[in-house]
Amino acid sequence: MKNILTVLFGLIVSLTFGQIEKIEPPFWWSGMQSGQLQLMCYGKEIAKYDIEMDSIPIIDITKTENPNYVFVTIDTKAVQPGKVVINFKENDKVAFSQPYEFKARREGSAQRKGFDSSDVIYLIMPDRFANGDTTNDSHKDTLEKADRSNPGGRHGGDIQGVIDHLDYLNDLGATALWSTPLLEDNEPVYSYHTYAQSDLYKIDPRYGTNEDYKRLASEMHKLDMKLIMDYVTNHWGSKHWMIEDLPTKDWIHQWPEGFRRSNYRMTTQFDTNASAVDAKGCMDGWFDTTMPDMNQSNPLLLNYITQNAIWWIEYADLDGFRVDTYSYNDKEGIAKWTKAIMDEYPNFNIVGEVWMHDQAQMAYWQKDSKIGAIDNYNSHLPSVMDFTLHDAVMVMFLEEGNSWDKGMIRAYENFTNDFLYPDINNILLFAGNHDTNRINEIYQSDINKYKMAMTLIFTTRGIPQIYYGDEIGMLGNRDKKGDGDIRRDFPGGWPDDKRSAFIAEGTSGEVAGRTQDQEAFHAFTKKVLNWRKNSDAVHNGKLLQYIPYNNVYVFFRYTEKESVMVVINNNSENQELEVGRFKEGLKEFKTGKDIITDNTIDVTENLSIPARTSMIITLK
Repeated sequence: MKNILTVLFGLIVSLTFGQIEKIEPPFWWSGMQSGQLQLMCYGKEIAKYDIEMDSIPIIDITKTENPNYVFVTIDTKAVQPGKVVINFKENDKVAFSQPYEFKARREGSAQRKGFDSSDVIYLIMPDRFANGDTTNDSHKDTLEKADRSNPGGRHGGDIQGVIDHLDYLNDLGATALWSTPLLEDNEPVYSYHTYAQSDLYKIDPRYGTNEDYKRLASEMHKLDMKLIMDYVTNHWGSKHWMIEDLPTKDWIHQWPEGFRRSNYRMTTQFDTNASAVDAKGCMDGWFDTTMPDMNQSNPLLLNYITQNAIWWIEYADLDGFRVDTYSYNDKEGIAKWTKAIMDEYPNFNIVGEVWMHDQAQMAYWQKDSKIGAIDNYNSHLPSVMDFTLHDAVMVMFLEEGNSWDKGMIRAYENFTNDFLYPDINNILLFAGNHDTNRINEIYQSDINKYKMAMTLIFTTRGIPQIYYGDEIGMLGNRDKKGDGDIRRDFPGGWPDDKRSAFIAEGTSGEVAGRTQDQEAFHAFTKKVLNWRKNSDAVHNGKLLQYIPYNNVYVFFRYTEKESVMVVINNNSENQELEVGRFKEGLKEFKTGKDIITDNTIDVTENLSIPARTSMIITLK
């Protein structure tokens, strides 16, 4: 009887204190370039056990001040696909065992090609795009429930809604999709933006499942489209299970008063005159009260987010990352994170959000920057976002006349600083995104101004990105009405919508199609983007620009085999251009075709261009 009680007691102890709750990554792949893997093992007082693996060498075991964690680094160079066993031992006896799986990689996985300047990226807020599965609008495991009447609440958009409308995106001419984060965000309010993540290995159940996300990538690849994940390295959500039980005290940046907001002065990252307290205030301050600031100088945390990023690339078959608040991270840590990913996938692409207003400061963050080299820094980040061009686009089409520093000269001056960037074609361009006022709000639904702005974005150097709904003239003002106003539901994305902007104007049936005004915005966007798909001059050509006269900006994109002339008349009056001035760009060309109007243009004669008009002329 005593022996039976002893066995039962040992079993109870094992179940209560020994059974592992999580191993992350949950599985891995054979044939990975790094050759090492660090397993995060979590369970009640799991650190008291010794750990052995029969078939894989253990390089290191790290235990922290929290006995619920053990970090096990293993050698995976020779590992083959299949399951191995991890033994947790106490007093030289196996207390319990845990299987762990290594999967076979996709053929050619390491050489996957990321997004580039041949692509046009379509940015969506998934909660606001389309509700393809109404059964997951609310979920028992998450706090915030759906309330479409609340501008800052959950509205029900999901991964299935995106899959259902991939044909719309493909027809529009988009070749890549950037979705704001889809990982679980279990904050009780304002969780739809999902930048306060609570589980880095789990798609938010209100969006779908991990399998749904993998299926999204697969369906996109069938259409030769690319999927870009919005990855957040700088902060997690306050409800993340690891935040609630920290592996180490310095897993996050701690402050004596509990919370200190970042000063947001990213210039302190490279300012040679910056005080230490200000630099720490930027890097270590929290982005918001619900977003603890992660400490990338902690090697365990850095390795955790590095492996997590690689896991999602491999698992979902991703084509790129957009990294949120890139320049708020510990800059040495984020450089190691970026390099590790690019070493594993040398043709991948990562664009970082570096929201600054000076080209030299943005160029500092691009890979191999000569500016970064001044203080021996290399971020290894392939791409940054062109916020200075965005700044210019926000105002220049509101400015009249022949000014020294206003109107189209803003575009010209932006590009005069291109020499600062080590890879100018790998810059992401945009007129608006999920954090800015809607472009059509700023230009008061003036389609001519929209056409001029997007002509510039779609034809100059770099990788253009369009924000969902801009192509149908959607409005929104965050300054007056908050973020929810610039993140409105896409018309037709919900079963009870009476009008759908996913379908053409005048479509018969119970649901009406696009309005006449929406159709005008859409038709222009679709025409230019589908033309752009086949223009090597716009994808890879050089940029030749001319100083704007009378608020008319002219530039050329050209290769040895193709030339495109772009004319933007940001003037309230018609203008006539003396073509002789553009001889360098026109070369021996005699005619061209304006792809916007389909008109044939004689480029040997002076060129007349109507007021508030853009032209994209393919030269022949």
